[in-house]
Amino acid sequence: MERVSTAGAPRRQRSPSARYRQALWLLTVRDLRVRYSTSALGYFWSILDPLVMAGIYWFVFTQIFDRAVGERPYIVFLLCALLPWMWFNGAVSDCTRAYLREAKLIRSTKIPRTIWVARLVMSKGIEFLASIPVVIFFAIATGATLHWEALLVVPAILLQSILTMGVGLIVAPLVVFFRDFERATKLVLRFLFYASPIIYGLPDLKRAGLEFWGSFNPLAGIFSLYRSAFFPDQLDWYAVAIAAIMSAIILVVGILVFHRTERAALKEI
Repeated sequence: MERVSTAGAPRRQRSPSARYRQALWLLTVRDLRVRYSTSALGYFWSILDPLVMAGIYWFVFTQIFDRAVGERPYIVFLLCALLPWMWFNGAVSDCTRAYLREAKLIRSTKIPRTIWVARLVMSKGIEFLASIPVVIFFAIATGATLHWEALLVVPAILLQSILTMGVGLIVAPLVVFFRDFERATKLVLRFLFYASPIIYGLPDLKRAGLEFWGSFNPLAGIFSLYRSAFFPDQLDWYAVAIAAIMSAIILVVGILVFHRTERAALKEI
């Protein structure tokens, strides 16, 4: 009896944040298992889409149109922004169905409802981390040079997590009240893909006289951090500072929107 009580004590004494983290990890693992359980290729599907897109843009901008956009090797330049974009795009898109897909489970559990957004951000983030070897492969194949700025990938991941979480907390409850908001979000994401420095870089916007406005896209500063690992000239600290400020603001707004609409959203679903 004494052993049982001693073993059980840590469980009863776990803090709410510890229980939240454990539940978040379990839900994230469940999402990944369900997503790939019926797939023969499994993990490779998470990198196939960005690889196909990168191949198309590489062919267009290097083989058909010899445009002075980005840096060489262009395939590495593309993937350094395209892969984190897939994380952001996939997580925000899934957040539009976060409440609706798990309606019964959300109503029946007492877990903080933010976890249903956090699990999507985390699962897509894990897929992103699993795709990094693809960049390494092409970097080695094309002879790209790795610089010390590769360490900036860590703050880039942190900033992107904050930004994606903030956007997800805004999108998830609003779709419950306005179902057309899901389609509107997809249209905005499509526009944001071309408005973000993915197939081009911030220096390209500078040559076009649009660097000032382009820097106000928080993804611009985040992508410049990723790219600086191989292309230090792409690093723009002004854009990074704006990205940090805007990501923090969006997260605060997201938390406020989420909590103010939580009860009404639960009744609606």
